[in-house]
Amino acid sequence: MPLTESPLPQPGSAPERAIPGPAGLPVLGSMLDLRRDSLSTFLRAQREHGDVVRLEAGPPGLRSVFHAVFAPEGVQQILASRAANFRKDHPLYEEVRQAFGNGLLTSQDADYLRQRRLVQPLFTKRRVDGYASAVTAEAATLADRWRTAGGSTVDLVPEMNRLALRTVSRILFGLDAEAAVDAIHRCAPVINAYVVRRAYVPVKIPREWPTPGNRRARAATDELNALCDRIAADRRASRETARDADGAGEDLLSLLAAAGNDEDGSLDATEVREQVLIFLLAGHETTATSLAFTLHLLARHPEEQTRVRDELDRVLGDRTPTAADLDRLPYLTQALKESMRLYPAAPVISRRAVAAAEIGGFRIPAGADVVVAPWVTHRDPELWPDPERFDPRRFDPEPEAARHRYAWFPFGGGPRACIGQHFSMLESVLALAVLLRAYELDAVDEEVPVSAGITLQATGPARVRLRPRAGAGE
Repeated sequence: MPLTESPLPQPGSAPERAIPGPAGLPVLGSMLDLRRDSLSTFLRAQREHGDVVRLEAGPPGLRSVFHAVFAPEGVQQILASRAANFRKDHPLYEEVRQAFGNGLLTSQDADYLRQRRLVQPLFTKRRVDGYASAVTAEAATLADRWRTAGGSTVDLVPEMNRLALRTVSRILFGLDAEAAVDAIHRCAPVINAYVVRRAYVPVKIPREWPTPGNRRARAATDELNALCDRIAADRRASRETARDADGAGEDLLSLLAAAGNDEDGSLDATEVREQVLIFLLAGHETTATSLAFTLHLLARHPEEQTRVRDELDRVLGDRTPTAADLDRLPYLTQALKESMRLYPAAPVISRRAVAAAEIGGFRIPAGADVVVAPWVTHRDPELWPDPERFDPRRFDPEPEAARHRYAWFPFGGGPRACIGQHFSMLESVLALAVLLRAYELDAVDEEVPVSAGITLQATGPARVRLRPRAGAGE
């Protein structure tokens, strides 16, 4: 059944249809399934019950109830056409706020609009295109390190995390982030798991209680907060001693520091830290996921890797790619998009309904927690035949134009769509171009297990063997 907006039933009309969903266990409902493998649980729910599903988790009296919407028409209502009715009041976002502060990812209403106005200048197309040389320089540094490291096998997950973190720190903060890499890789998974676990338990232990989990999360949070404070202090010091040639200093921290000069008001030290933390984490994890899985999928599909590399050789020759090459590398871009279909960095997106709404003939009640799931919609066989197959040709211009706008939404959509999506695409295409020109990749691990955290998390290695291309980088 197509999902369309329609008015709620009026008094005296036909009775409401019960929303279908898995029965789960008699006492705990679907709680154990969601904890073990939430992505497979959502996928199975859609296959067995349809495009609007009700799930219950937890014992009676303490049970969490939420609704999942999977069809593109329903996703569009929640993220775009009726976005004002579906807010970031979901328990997951509240836990993210508690852990990372009220930055651009979690803020709402006037706070969100103010913050977005402050950082929007960083993400105009002109400015993003100007980041290309920093992206290719970091990717070339990684390619050189691989060549001199002495090993022929690498795990793409930590390697792409390091590359994306260095790139986003250089561009958004004007700093070398090498000192931050170890702290973020050590602390972020601890906080990620803590946030997700607390978001979906029916009874939350107060954060102040000295339990082992609370203490680990607090130590990790304190370390990251101190790191962000150091980054802000270092950037302030560097601004005082030197300015860019145009005198602007238009990285993220410079824009935040100048906020007091306009009508949006000033940001205190805590607010600056919260913005730095959100961009440092969200700004690199999502791109790192796309890079790692694109390279791994191409390593598993050598014929597609060859086609991408032939395009690179034909378009670039021996020169370094630039922002102008994005439109000249359509097949590489299609391979990236297909990877983002299969492994969306944000596999589940959460909202809470303000008022009751009807989606697909079912009534979503006021106050209900609602999720949409790129992981599931991107695998709907009615939208994507043979959905588990890696096929970049799905994004040829004609089939892409024929699909619903929300059949593929790795960056979300509507007024809260990812502010950095053009930046992420540019960074990913250019970094992939540099690495794939330097190396041929052979997959060591055929499958990479994943789980849903705040972002998609690889829970096992994605190893490939590197074969330097003759003459590349020499």
